[in-house]
Amino acid sequence: MVARLDEMDRKILAELQQDAAQSLDEIARKVGSSKTPVWNRIRRMKEAGVILRQTALLDAEALGLEACFFVLIRTSEHEADWQRRFLHALRERPEVLEAHRLAGDIDYILKVRVENARAYDRFYQALISEVRVHNVTALLSMEEIKHTTVLPVGIPST
Repeated sequence: MVARLDEMDRKILAELQQDAAQSLDEIARKVGSSKTPVWNRIRRMKEAGVILRQTALLDAEALGLEACFFVLIRTSEHEADWQRRFLHALRERPEVLEAHRLAGDIDYILKVRVENARAYDRFYQALISEVRVHNVTALLSMEEIKHTTVLPVGIPST
């Protein structure tokens, strides 16, 4: 279900996405409101599941995680038990930043962040020891051109 958001909600969300650590006073000033209504709107959006959580964004390279791989997985297994084990393996691996089930020739795509190629190989070996896959293709990202967690919450055009 899509949440009903008005212009003020969208402005608040835009501010939170830019810097969730800013004070309610700062947000209220920037969106042209006062502190209490902003707090109430944020609380309501949390309750509605629009705001999932507030967190800190870290610099992967500053932490030594210099290699980003996109891993394309094809499987011939589609049984519920295999899928349960596969999803469990992905959720348990901290290297897996994103995992998507796809339509088309590729069944899954993973975004994996590790120190280097050796670390990726350790990840790969661990994954295939837990679940059987038909084909794995790993693509090394040479350059991150754009990365954002900011969703386009601007005012929709009518």
